[in-house]
Amino acid sequence: MKKITYKKAGVDIAGANVFKSKIKTLVRSSFRKEVLTDIGGFGSFFKLEKNQYKNPVLVSSSDGVGTKLVIAKLANKHDTVGIDAVAMNVNDILCTGAEPLFFLDYVAFSKVKEDVLVDVVNGINKGCLESACSLIGGETAQMPGMYKNGEYDIAGFCVGVVEKDKIINGGKIKAGDQLIGIASSGLHSNGYSLVREVLSVSELKRMSAELLKPTRIYVKPVLELLRRYGSLIHGISHITGGAFYDKISRILPKDIDARINKNSWSVPEIFRLIQNKGNVEDREMYHTLNMGVGLVLIVSPESVKDISAKLTEFKFKSWIIGEAIKGSKKVEII
Repeated sequence: MKKITYKKAGVDIAGANVFKSKIKTLVRSSFRKEVLTDIGGFGSFFKLEKNQYKNPVLVSSSDGVGTKLVIAKLANKHDTVGIDAVAMNVNDILCTGAEPLFFLDYVAFSKVKEDVLVDVVNGINKGCLESACSLIGGETAQMPGMYKNGEYDIAGFCVGVVEKDKIINGGKIKAGDQLIGIASSGLHSNGYSLVREVLSVSELKRMSAELLKPTRIYVKPVLELLRRYGSLIHGISHITGGAFYDKISRILPKDIDARINKNSWSVPEIFRLIQNKGNVEDREMYHTLNMGVGLVLIVSPESVKDISAKLTEFKFKSWIIGEAIKGSKKVEII
């Protein structure tokens, strides 16, 4: 009778252990002083320094990279999508005013070359370093039959902290507040199903350098802005799925609208190319893609000049893209 082993069934535990040993040194470079354990245990320990806070609230987020991974496979370039996994999470909790503390990843596949996995984790670690967030653990799940050979999926989970009286939830937004749009690095990690519908496989490969630009991480400059002008920043929106219409309306009070002037910033060429080639209507574009604006701050008018100048110091391009007006929690793009 034929003997069956886990390895013959498609799961190589020994190989996975070799991979984990290779990434341990890499991952340690992201550890903050609050990390108490190395990766590889049954749980990861992070000590919250309570004396640094008066009334701390933990904030969490979970997100993935989506079908941008299809482009990574086509281009055989896997060293940036890990940055996307981190960025999608840390930018989200940043919208509440929270500082990211630690991150855990989940990478699932059937059969992938080890160097591909190392590239992915290297990207995750880079994203954590850029956001001062510790990569303290995760899961590498080999699942034969779930994915084609060479395919993989990435998701992440992030925890941050904010003082309870400094939570940003949009409740202080009022008519007259100004919207500052901060430039994206490109498409970021949303709308790739639309992109793949519009562009051919050969075009996706040819434009892969542009399409695989990692999502910009806004953590360090925005945390600095919050330290300096916190009470004047009334809302923060990460422009991801649902883009301007959904993500900005989410934080508006019930009696406030946001009016955005789409001519107030220069839309990068990649977005125009997608729109023209796919004959995509304006509303669909601004409801799906970030159009060159990755994060929106809603701030008191008196703070606009100082905040804009500080963003320039950080080498982040920004524009005044609109204002808050009386209304009913809607976004208008003119």
